[in-house]
Amino acid sequence: MSQQTKWSQFAVLISVFFFWGFVAASNDILIPVFREKLNLEPWQSQMISFAFYVAYTVGSVIYYLISKATGGDILNKMGYKNGIALGLVISALGTLLFYPAAETESFLIMITGLFIVGLGFSLQQTAANPLAIVMGDPKTGAQRLSMAGGINNFGTTLGPVIVSLAIFGSVTGGTAAKVADIGAVKVPYLILGAAFILVAIIFKFSPIPNQIEHADDTSKVATPTDIASPMVTRRSALNYSQLWLGMIGIFIYVGVEVATASNLPQFMTEHLKDENGNPFPTESIAPWVSLYWASLMMGRWTSSIGAFPISASVKSVLRFIMPYLAFGVFLLINKIANHDITPFYIYAGVIVALIIGDLLSKGNPARQLLIFSGLGMAGLIIGMLADGWISVYAFTSVGLFCSTLWPCIFTLAIAGLGRHTNEGASFLIMMIMGGGFISLLQGWLAGPEVIGIQASFIVGVLCFAYLAFYAIRAKAILKSQGIDYDKLESAGGH
Repeated sequence: MSQQTKWSQFAVLISVFFFWGFVAASNDILIPVFREKLNLEPWQSQMISFAFYVAYTVGSVIYYLISKATGGDILNKMGYKNGIALGLVISALGTLLFYPAAETESFLIMITGLFIVGLGFSLQQTAANPLAIVMGDPKTGAQRLSMAGGINNFGTTLGPVIVSLAIFGSVTGGTAAKVADIGAVKVPYLILGAAFILVAIIFKFSPIPNQIEHADDTSKVATPTDIASPMVTRRSALNYSQLWLGMIGIFIYVGVEVATASNLPQFMTEHLKDENGNPFPTESIAPWVSLYWASLMMGRWTSSIGAFPISASVKSVLRFIMPYLAFGVFLLINKIANHDITPFYIYAGVIVALIIGDLLSKGNPARQLLIFSGLGMAGLIIGMLADGWISVYAFTSVGLFCSTLWPCIFTLAIAGLGRHTNEGASFLIMMIMGGGFISLLQGWLAGPEVIGIQASFIVGVLCFAYLAFYAIRAKAILKSQGIDYDKLESAGGH
């Protein structure tokens, strides 16, 4: 395996990460719109997230069952880039349902379309995440995954703005209330479907590796620290406790990330007022949802610096510059969309917490998971105890602290799995369903007859508590297998 990152191939690969983010964040705009237009209960509107994220699990189960029935891993047979191309075509078929859904304002057809899009994303994720790790030096695999995540969050930053413009029309900056046009939602999704087909063709003929080779006992992919585990190969990926605990971790992580974003609009409409004393208008929420997802982009751009072949001194400087560069991209996108960006300037101070957390982590995935989980808990607790705009900034900061958790958990969970790496990766993708279940749980708790929207964020606090536990436990498990990240902190930050 080459130790040099194949940047031209990597550039093609990360295009699919953009699509995942665009669709996922756009859901947060569809939720309040459909809730208002169709008079849905909070938990009913969260079925948008539920259908989309549960599709990942259904897709992974199908993948696992077909692999077992055919006596071999599907991706090893059809090839990784072919698998991604097939996944793109499946997702494109799902976008076609947005036309009848928008024309008839059918909630059922729309979530069915999102479910099919998610099925395609499931196959894409199972192939693309391990590819991102192996396309270069194994020691910087997690940083490449963070870089891919940064592109994902460029999509999450852009998605809410574009879909909001499609639904509410051109934002002129006037005070007149915008009227939601659900029928208009079909346009961006049909364009997205065409883009899926185009990229599928590009993947089919690209030089991206179609196979990943794993040694029988250990793997560069599974052990990015270059420390060979002395453990013998076990019968199944699930026999490795770092994996099944990591599966719970992925379920919890995606859950808190998605639930915080998808419940933020309801908090803002219930707890904020506009200049006329009326409830905060739904059409003004999109920039704040965009800021939440842009926060993940800030963190992932920052943590991907270690993947670049540049000097340590330049990397040190970039750790301070990169998050503000990503913040600038967010401001530019929303300025072009004619949103008032002055309320966001204060967020520049909140970003300092991200930089401090990144510096303290020193490139250790377990330590970073522990530090950022603690910061995430702090953000949610402040948001629950305060109110108004302080709470909004606090809840939005959760995006900063969720930013690097995926590569940390993914790296720790598949470390040492060797030839079981593909199976382990598919199990991890399966747990993305947490985004649906935990959003639904918080949506139910957010009802006024239960505990209310503000108190419902306790769900996220408990999620971060588990992730802090996993950081400590996974470090001990891997150390017993001869995989010690503390010895390779010089490899760079995640």
